[in-house]
Amino acid sequence: MPKNSRYTKIVMSKIKSVYCDYAAATPLSEQVLKAMQPFFGEQFYNPSAIYLAGKAARQSLESARSIIAKQLGARPSEIIFTAGGSEANNLAVHGVMRQYPDANCVISAVEHDSVIKPAQNYHHKIAKVGFDGSLNPASLTKQIDSKTVLVSVMLVNNELGTIQKIREIAQIIQHIGEERLKKGNNLPLILHSDACQAAYLDIAVHRLGVDLLTLNGGKIYGPKQSGVLYVRAGLKLTPVIDGGGQEFGLRSGTENVAQAVGLAKALQLVAERRTSEQVRLKSLQKRFEDGLKKLKPKIYINGGKNRSPHISHITILGVDNERLMMELDERGVQCAVGSACSASSQEPSHVLSAIGLSDKEAQSSLRFSFGQQTTIDDIVYILGQLKILLRR
Repeated sequence: MPKNSRYTKIVMSKIKSVYCDYAAATPLSEQVLKAMQPFFGEQFYNPSAIYLAGKAARQSLESARSIIAKQLGARPSEIIFTAGGSEANNLAVHGVMRQYPDANCVISAVEHDSVIKPAQNYHHKIAKVGFDGSLNPASLTKQIDSKTVLVSVMLVNNELGTIQKIREIAQIIQHIGEERLKKGNNLPLILHSDACQAAYLDIAVHRLGVDLLTLNGGKIYGPKQSGVLYVRAGLKLTPVIDGGGQEFGLRSGTENVAQAVGLAKALQLVAERRTSEQVRLKSLQKRFEDGLKKLKPKIYINGGKNRSPHISHITILGVDNERLMMELDERGVQCAVGSACSASSQEPSHVLSAIGLSDKEAQSSLRFSFGQQTTIDDIVYILGQLKILLRR
């Protein structure tokens, strides 16, 4: 690139670097890395080996399982390690549906692709959401019929930040299941929730009322490609990966002790600061969104009022989101035009379509997501850069 190019001049100048895509990926915590490091070197052993060093690795793996179980209010035997949230979601959907080929599943219209695409292999129904991205629990009952075995509703949407009423949905599903039994229908009705973006909420499974729950270490300052599927005791799944029968027969393959230890440490650290961080992020989110409203009258905040404090999804009518994102990037601000998993697609986000945004509105939308390193100075800087760019 020529030295006198506009891009080079901007990069070489002293610009502030502000990362606002924590919903896509979080930096690895130093404490997490420290906990993982021994398993990259001297403690490399296979935890299925029966000699002493292998048994020590097994103890570390099971200790990590117990830590995660405690954070979820679950039993260690209910925790299945996976290589990330997408694999856990696939195991949840395929694991249930492959047992019941004539049955159907119901998923919300704003689910992650790792739920939607597996569901498309089976008879499935899409539960619509409102303009704020929330699913009306009462309307969900209209989608559930006598052959429905699985309902999947994410706890926090990864694009909008909308928080779904999982507890209320769980109560409805329990009631439907009880009514089924009275009629002699023994088909199970299972509730799964993708909680990968729900680090700042209560994720205790007994309070949520879920049968299956997905977590992703890469969203909570843990290692990428680390994940967990909580599977309620007594619930049978068909494995997606066959082999040596690790992870209680549900996820074959040599266990990645380093990833498991890292995920456990990350979840533990997030839980310790959950309340204070929730308050801090809510304050930053409010400062950001209040500032946006002063910049331009036609800036809309998507996702409704009941949202996670770490996500602000906005629509700026008349603005090309990709161009604005790249201009912000040149000024040191990193945000997203949508979910990182579908960023390469030229199609408008299915989430934005589900809440009623037109293609034009979707292409005028950006997602800013905040995290542990985000400060009030960062928010002020972003607003300042947006003010300059929107004046154009």
